[in-house]
Amino acid sequence: MSLIEGLNKDFESRVRLGIMSILMVNEWVEFGEIKDLLNLTDGNLASHSKTLEKKKYIEIKKEFVGKKPKTSYKATKIGKEAFQKHITALENLLK
Repeated sequence: MSLIEGLNKDFESRVRLGIMSILMVNEWVEFGEIKDLLNLTDGNLASHSKTLEKKKYIEIKKEFVGKKPKTSYKATKIGKEAFQKHITALENLLK
């Protein structure tokens, strides 16, 4: 097995890497919080989160609080496992 074989192409983007890193240590995180932590535009966060959702790595919950929309994100079991494998592969590459 090559050193880079265990790396997951879905997490190569720094934005997706950041989103997953935040979701690995938090249960549900709101759109605005991720946007601020990673210094992203609305469109950038929406685009990358859709990609992660299509792969079933994250769950997206949309609801209304009063009349304001609220979008939250959570890493799925599949997402956590895939991301952990990616991080382990990165660590092995650095050794």
